Amino acid sequence: MPKPTPPAGPGDDLPRFTAAAVQAAPVYLDPAATVDKAVALIAEAAANGARLVVFPEVFVPGYPYWNWTMNPVQGSPWFERLQRASVDIPGPHVDALRAAARLHGVVLVIGVNERAPHSLGVLYNTLLTIGPDGELLGVHRKLVPTWAEKLTWTGGDGSSLVVHPTPIGPLGALACGENTNTLARFTLLAQGELVHASCYIALPVAPADYDMADAIAVRTAAHSFEGKVFSVVACSTVSPEIVDALAGDDEELRKQFTRPRSALSGIFGPDGRPVTEPLVDDEGIVYAEIDLARCIQPRQMHDITGHYNRFDIFRLEVDNRPRPPVTFTAPAAPAAGTASPEEDA
Repeated sequence: MPKPTPPAGPGDDLPRFTAAAVQAAPVYLDPAATVDKAVALIAEAAANGARLVVFPEVFVPGYPYWNWTMNPVQGSPWFERLQRASVDIPGPHVDALRAAARLHGVVLVIGVNERAPHSLGVLYNTLLTIGPDGELLGVHRKLVPTWAEKLTWTGGDGSSLVVHPTPIGPLGALACGENTNTLARFTLLAQGELVHASCYIALPVAPADYDMADAIAVRTAAHSFEGKVFSVVACSTVSPEIVDALAGDDEELRKQFTRPRSALSGIFGPDGRPVTEPLVDDEGIVYAEIDLARCIQPRQMHDITGHYNRFDIFRLEVDNRPRPPVTFTAPAAPAAGTASPEEDA
């Protein structure tokens, strides 16, 4: 006897779509060429049916590996190179990425090094979320730079811990080590996140016993399983160009930069398992079909933002106020030689 079919419900209109996780290296410290490469990869992913395309952390124009291999004095000229090659928001590089998302009708998440408008010494590790109409939906600045990264990036604030409504579902994004921050992840889940973008960099220069591919897989599986969401994880690779630039003739350092299992990209389902085989180390694009209706039944068992929590016992309070470097308590005075609004009246 056939099993009865449950009645249709609101979950039937949850999106089904193809997601693409891009694993690639930037054109190192060249923002224009890197954006051109990103635009080409967006076109490739869209041609293969992708409606969501996720790129690595700080893809434009690359990651400050010198923080891990040089002392701060040696690395300082490299910081200046990165500052000069970083991205202004708004600015022409962001405009090109927005135009590509609009042309191909995709939701885009991509990492950039962002220059602060108020200080030459401030760079942010920033994730851009762009809608299929080219609208810049979100600018998330990594909250806590990890370990040696503190020599380059300033931490962001809680104002960008936002889940964005998009045609492919409620979308949140975190950069690399933020995916280890339980409270940051819960903040997104508690806003109804169903699709999570995890953006990483290849890290061959970590301690010798650290397997970056495993670390990415564990963190991605944990968020997907705990939150009953889909995670699209995109990681950069280390190109020969990067090795040449930062290791030179140092054979030991060259071996370190080319260490295997330093990158993993893929798509994980709400059961914590990969939807398809992840990509390790090599450049490429991982595609998978996402059906958000698969997020429903697992939540009957464990819904950590609903019935499987005790909000009478636990409470998370997030300060989501922007933190500008200066706050003025009165309107700025008119420039010399201009009339005030009262005088104009």
